[in-house]
Amino acid sequence: MKALLLYPRFPQSFWSYDRAMKMAGLKAVIPPLGILTVAALLPKDWEIRFYDRNVSLETESDWEWCEIVILSAMLVQKPDFQALIQNAVRLGKKVAVGGPYPTSVPQDALAAGADHLILDEGEMTVPQFLEALAQGESGGIYRSIDKPDVTTSPMPRFDLLQINAYFMMAIQFSRGCPFNCEFCDIITLYGRKPRTKEPRQALAELQALYDLGWRGSLFIVDDNFIGNQRNVKRFLRELIPWVKQHNYPFTFMTEASVNLAEDDELLELMAEARFYAVFLGIETPDQDSLHLTKKIQNTRNSLIDACRKINQAGLLIYAGFILGFDGERVGAGERIQVFVEQTGIPQPMLGILQALPNTALWNRLQKEQRLIEGIGITETGDQNTLMNFCPTRPIAEIAKEYVEGFWMLYEPSDYLRRCFQQCLSISVQNSWQQTMKLPLDKGLRVFIQLIWHQGLRHREIRGQFWRQLWIILQRKPQVLNMYLGLCLTGEHFWEYRILARERITQQLGYDPLTAILLPEQAPVLARS
Repeated sequence: MKALLLYPRFPQSFWSYDRAMKMAGLKAVIPPLGILTVAALLPKDWEIRFYDRNVSLETESDWEWCEIVILSAMLVQKPDFQALIQNAVRLGKKVAVGGPYPTSVPQDALAAGADHLILDEGEMTVPQFLEALAQGESGGIYRSIDKPDVTTSPMPRFDLLQINAYFMMAIQFSRGCPFNCEFCDIITLYGRKPRTKEPRQALAELQALYDLGWRGSLFIVDDNFIGNQRNVKRFLRELIPWVKQHNYPFTFMTEASVNLAEDDELLELMAEARFYAVFLGIETPDQDSLHLTKKIQNTRNSLIDACRKINQAGLLIYAGFILGFDGERVGAGERIQVFVEQTGIPQPMLGILQALPNTALWNRLQKEQRLIEGIGITETGDQNTLMNFCPTRPIAEIAKEYVEGFWMLYEPSDYLRRCFQQCLSISVQNSWQQTMKLPLDKGLRVFIQLIWHQGLRHREIRGQFWRQLWIILQRKPQVLNMYLGLCLTGEHFWEYRILARERITQQLGYDPLTAILLPEQAPVLARS
């Protein structure tokens, strides 16, 4: 079988870092592990061509060559995903699809013309798909309520990547999360029992990336890296001698629940293994909202103290925040801004709550008849989409707080100040320790670009840029790469805040910051 594996393009979004990637001479932030794992599950005698369309595009000859097109996508990739299915149908090619988006909303893929829906986790359903093909079936939907033992999961086909086109490489150690947050679809997709690979498996994947020549930062993409603390400690204890033996070729970041701050041993192991950053789902400083959405792990201790402790362990904090929880009080956006100011978190991901398909929130709102069809995350999949349900306070109020908050959080001088504060607040254990690694051969280009754009061209911040850079060099040169990386990604956010404001304005029918109506556009807020 000749299979063309395609990963759809992302629209400009919070994590796309478009301008920053262009300045660094890169194409995308991280590679798509899901479809690379599917590639490893396909028969060895299949011919495979793979394109991450965020890096390079397939050609007409690729379409002519293939017998089947295989796609994987997340919700945010909907436009390109559907266009690819439709193009394959037009050319008479069979189409197989999988990933979080088709798994959550299979009817969209069927409506677009997909033949085979390989849903849930591929280790369970790719064999079903292959069996159907062997029996000559022209289509089918393959599902499994059972979760695979990821210790038997194959190594992703890293060899298919153009690795030097990415800002970071990626591996996965675990799937699933033990918590029960109402709005989260991770437990719907992967369950509440965290399943981990064996340490030797993860080290073999790291070795493969090392052998391919990767030197730089690496994202462990687990939705909650510390969901199974026993096994993650086993992994870290074997990772530490591996990175030391290989002369520290990678530095790591991951995602974790905020109870990371409660485990001193885990923090120490992560720092020793060269973890430099962690993404925390903080969501809101409002305790009543955290209780209502069942994010109980965030209510046990002070969130500010937790952030400070994680910084003291040597980890940069990225964090997610959400507006629009039921019962939310006026001023939630301002309280998030105050929290970010107190903790110095450089890149807060501020979003408007969406009811994701099949989550506990979705099911509750469906019973309460509060879901609204035709808008929401299944339409655009980004954080700046108006809610797809009727909230308990006016949508216009939530939208205004979102735009005001995002606009202020990413005001250039405030952003750079937080980057500076966070880098200085991070404890570095050794004078030679690297906190972040820029991709091989990209560091000098990034530095030159920043000198031009922030040190010379951008008048409002150039004095601040030079002053802060000098202090970093004098006081804590180990965090220089981290600081420069944050400065670089700031270029993306200064553009993205304008796009976020425009998107909300288009949906509201007026600019929430100025209350100026758009010409010839009826507001969508009549329902509220």
